Amino acid sequence: MRIDVFTVFPSLIDDFAAESLIGKAQKNDLLEINAHDLRAEATGAHRSVDDAPFGGGAGMVLMPEPIFAAVEAVDPPRPLLLMSPSGRRFDQDMAVELAEGDGFSLLCGRYEGVDERIATELCDGAVSIGDYVLSGGEVAALVIIEAVGRLVPGVMGNDNSAGDESFMTGLLEYPHYTRPKDFRGMAVPDVLRSGDHGKVERWRRAQALARTIERRPDLIETRGGLSDADHKLLAEFDLD
Repeated sequence: MRIDVFTVFPSLIDDFAAESLIGKAQKNDLLEINAHDLRAEATGAHRSVDDAPFGGGAGMVLMPEPIFAAVEAVDPPRPLLLMSPSGRRFDQDMAVELAEGDGFSLLCGRYEGVDERIATELCDGAVSIGDYVLSGGEVAALVIIEAVGRLVPGVMGNDNSAGDESFMTGLLEYPHYTRPKDFRGMAVPDVLRSGDHGKVERWRRAQALARTIERRPDLIETRGGLSDADHKLLAEFDLD
């Protein structure tokens, strides 16, 4: 998968993408992440990519000329998505959608935003990671790279690892435990040491349901509420 990122701070993207799981995936030719400097096609002594907004107001706005030129010089993979608080809310479903393709690109806004012609005529859509404002789109782009990149086959090593994680089944993930079995009087649940794999799976499902009910009831509502099987499973482990 190829992911291109357009930004005034390409080193932020390059440094992150060289580390951990994403960095290893690049070394193994599973991911290709390219950061492009929006100033590359800017003209003038200062290579400016922003200017004051028409109509007045605070801040500066990214200009169309250098941004269009920077993107057109690269011919990046599509869709090209603008990082914007007014975009589609990024979630696990969208991460899966993007991971199923061969690649995509991200344009990081800065300052007060971008000239509207960039948003409507150059980009294929916009995406937001949440209802808050950042100084620029770079951190948000890194969130998307991480969330999508780890879903690409082979990146996580064990492709089954992602299937149990939070949001993949519409629920939060169940709790995990490892050695020692007793730490400062806090013991690992007996069921996890029982060797009964069927019961372990039922316990994990019940814990995921209970955790989601407690912490993210909106996810339960989105699923259409609890089924009779869900209630039965919760009751089995005294969680109903």
